Amino acid sequence: MDKKPTLVIALGGNALLRRGEPLEASVQRENVNLAAQVIARLTQQWRVVLVHGNGPQVGLLALQNSAYEEVSPYPLDILGAESQGMIGYMLQQALK
Repeated sequence: MDKKPTLVIALGGNALLRRGEPLEASVQRENVNLAAQVIARLTQQWRVVLVHGNGPQVGLLALQNSAYEEVSPYPLDILGAESQGMIGYMLQQALK
């Protein structure tokens, strides 16, 4: 059993896509990779629990969603799930 103390890290959506940065996956991936480097070092001394926000990401999906007028827009809860899945996937890829 892991005897390390637990550290909860709350990673805000704005840490992954900062104001003024291009709304591109490559930018988010770069920011995730920077965060993952720090998180990986912390796991040497801590049992890390990682949570994250998704404000800018879900906003971007909502803008993309509203731009396509030929189909009904997806509800916000589905867009939220989609953005959280994307962030979780990027974090998992960066931390492996």
